[in-house]
Amino acid sequence: MKTLLLLPLLLLLRPGCPAAAQAPATPAPPALATATRLTGTVRDGVGQPLPGVNVFLNTTFDGASTDSLGRFRFETRQTGSLVLMVTLIGYEPQELPVQLGQGVIALPNIKLKASRAALGDVVVTAGAFEASDEKRSSVLKPLDILTTAGALADVAGALNTLPGTTRNGEEGKLFVRGGAAGETKQFMDGLPLQSPYGGTVSGTPARGRFAPTLFKGTVFSTGGYSAEYGQALSAAVILNTQDLAPETQTGITLLSLGSVGLSQQQRWERASVAVAGDYFNMKPYFGVVPQRVLTAMESGSGSVAYRQRTGEAGIFKAYGAFGTARTGVRTPAVDWQNGRPVDLQNHNAYLNTSFRSPLRGGWSVNTGLAATRDEQTIALGTQGPAADVSHVREREESVVGRVVLTNDSVGTYWNLKMGADGLGQRFAQQVRQQHAGQETDLPRRAFSEQRAAAFAEANISFTSQLAGRVGGRAEYSAVLGRWNAAPRLALAYQLSEASQLSAAYGQFYQTPANYLLLSAHRNNALRFERADHYLLTFQRIRADRTLRVEGYYKNYDHLTRFDAATQFQHTAYASTGSGYARGLDFFWRDRKTVRNLDYWVSYGLLDTRRQQRTDPVPAVPTFAARHSLSLVGKYWLGKLHTLVGATYAYTSPRLSYDPGFRAVRTPSFQDLSMNLSYVTSIKRKLTIVHVSCSNLLGRANVFGYRYGAAPSDQGTYQRVSVTPSAPRMLFVVLMVSINKARPADTSVAPE
Repeated sequence: MKTLLLLPLLLLLRPGCPAAAQAPATPAPPALATATRLTGTVRDGVGQPLPGVNVFLNTTFDGASTDSLGRFRFETRQTGSLVLMVTLIGYEPQELPVQLGQGVIALPNIKLKASRAALGDVVVTAGAFEASDEKRSSVLKPLDILTTAGALADVAGALNTLPGTTRNGEEGKLFVRGGAAGETKQFMDGLPLQSPYGGTVSGTPARGRFAPTLFKGTVFSTGGYSAEYGQALSAAVILNTQDLAPETQTGITLLSLGSVGLSQQQRWERASVAVAGDYFNMKPYFGVVPQRVLTAMESGSGSVAYRQRTGEAGIFKAYGAFGTARTGVRTPAVDWQNGRPVDLQNHNAYLNTSFRSPLRGGWSVNTGLAATRDEQTIALGTQGPAADVSHVREREESVVGRVVLTNDSVGTYWNLKMGADGLGQRFAQQVRQQHAGQETDLPRRAFSEQRAAAFAEANISFTSQLAGRVGGRAEYSAVLGRWNAAPRLALAYQLSEASQLSAAYGQFYQTPANYLLLSAHRNNALRFERADHYLLTFQRIRADRTLRVEGYYKNYDHLTRFDAATQFQHTAYASTGSGYARGLDFFWRDRKTVRNLDYWVSYGLLDTRRQQRTDPVPAVPTFAARHSLSLVGKYWLGKLHTLVGATYAYTSPRLSYDPGFRAVRTPSFQDLSMNLSYVTSIKRKLTIVHVSCSNLLGRANVFGYRYGAAPSDQGTYQRVSVTPSAPRMLFVVLMVSINKARPADTSVAPE
């Protein structure tokens, strides 16, 4: 049928047919364009050939891949100007304009640069110990703070097992590389904490105000830290709070010391809220375990944390907390047989809000605002009638804010971070003396501070093995009427896939402590205290083993000095003190060699001298020890569902100075602490029974001495020892986690 239909058409088109004779002639096709051959070789930044590179003309299908020698060759019939694309994962793409249609194009020396993402393993680690679940360079995890024996679930307690710190059992705070506790600043979501520790009396250890579970990561920088942070001569503790709560759950905590805690967190798709509260009263415990120093300890606190996702990657955080506490102590004193009675009451309120979000053009913003109100009243027993007492009331109110802009795409091999922060502060002290029923108020002392700072910093990848951080910070203090400029520089060189060498230098400034500014704030000659840091660090992390060795040198200048005889006159103060600190820190952690065993060893060697406050000559500070050693171990007994931990701490003898400035050595500090956490379930609810004992062997540690005011006939001063409140502390904690969505899993170590 199809053949019959085509027959008439074939007859019309056959030669000689009139219709065919009248058809016009078909024009000849145009000649094809001359082919262009493209050849070349692609190499990396050091001249090595790169195989598998995609080389093609943009907007066409013409191209090829390089061979094992980095060579490519292909032809195209395209003409005119086009762009030759050269791409390989891990390298920055190259765009080369070419003019086609002119024969052979030879490109014998195309070089690709490694992309910034490929250089991300080189990070500056000088001075920084990071506790994070996200960073490859971490040496600690957030869980370590909770499970370290002797740390008592306190951030400072856990960080005191790291090199560079000196344990001061009478303070419980962080003393880093010859620096006082006030030289270490803590930051929550980038905002400085004006009152990071709970109220305490001299001679009794303080605890941090914030639970470790509030934070997803902690960076402990023992020197050379970023220009983003200031007002710390020795160290910075950078605390990053949790984002959205992982799940909805209820928590119940019972502590044998006389504490009960309740918490509830609710999780939605893009928001969460967590509420917690606890009450603490050690009076029943004191009835069972008598204390030499403490006579009362009672506190209550509460907190609310709200988190809200904004946009695709932004988050808003708000955290509020309040606390009230009362502590009764009998502090060692030569002229008091059973110790001088001291009663402290502390009230604290804190609010922290922060917001971070990406912006346009590769920029992101991180901003926040925090407010603190801290008030404490100390009642000091005085010699004389039984009713004699001296009340010292101190109140600090402050507001801090900051804004930080970051651009990770400003350059191929570098990023930029810049920002500003400010502080408004009011500190006041009122002393009221009571004698024979009569009360007398001494003149009120107070000062106000307004401080502003700005910084800029860039992280630079020079090569695939060399990275750096360069920045600077400038600050102005109204109370001093001065400003400063502080350069910061750090470098890191990757020796191998697992090890690297880092170095850092920086200048660091800090205004004098509040108690100094009370009398000296009208002194126009007073200056910022200053410390210059020099650090060199070797770090190797491989197969769950970490080795860090760091040497450092710190030079102090413009430390505040004053004459004790005229300390209430502002003319008694001058910024003429100086000093140094140098040493070597060692850290080794192994989570691989023995199954279920995790341990670390840290050691610090410190040589330091300084002349400050009332020191007549340069001397070793009372809070510094030449040798500090910590051995920390944790072992998971899977069949028993129990995590066992132990910590041994040693600190060589410290110095104590009598009023004549003659040095006396304390005994060495030694402490063996142990804990265990038993994981079980109550009605399928995860339950942890935690038992902890500090100073298990009951060693009689001495933290220092208190002296009488007048010497004996032999020229010596009578003294009493500053000791712990009890030989050891033993307590039991019961924690129940009520989670409807997830049954208890007792086969893994507690979190």
